[in-house]
Amino acid sequence: MTRARSRAVAALVRLRGDDTGGAVVEFVGLAVVLLLPLVYLVVVLGEVQAGAYAVEAAARSAARAYTGAASPEQSAGAARAAVSLALSDHGFAVDPDAVTQVSCEASPCLSPEARVSVRVHLDVDLPGVPALLAGVAPVQVPVEAESVAVVDRFVPGAS
Repeated sequence: MTRARSRAVAALVRLRGDDTGGAVVEFVGLAVVLLLPLVYLVVVLGEVQAGAYAVEAAARSAARAYTGAASPEQSAGAARAAVSLALSDHGFAVDPDAVTQVSCEASPCLSPEARVSVRVHLDVDLPGVPALLAGVAPVQVPVEAESVAVVDRFVPGAS
């Protein structure tokens, strides 16, 4: 009885085919299913972090440029140029006027020891998400930073 059973099992194994290489196929399939979302998550987090670094650098540079300018006319242009340069250095091409908000504690803005606050807001596009999904899923992540700078006490031309 055992001999007949052994032959039956051997015949069944031959009919099913060889199992060699099955683990490799399963491993590759499972790796693709698990690693692709993980790689996408790393790419998305990298893009959002790049946006956070960009707005932080832009806000800090714009506040320093604004308070270091000699006149109010030059201060707006200096802040705009600083935001544009900082964002383009990080790979974001946007209009600096659309993402920058400057507010002053004193009037006039460049009076000695006045605090100038610059807020930069940027919507970071998620990579690989088509715009068609805008109504269903978020396709952008908003990041913003604010920096406050103080106008020097000894401003040239101030009384």
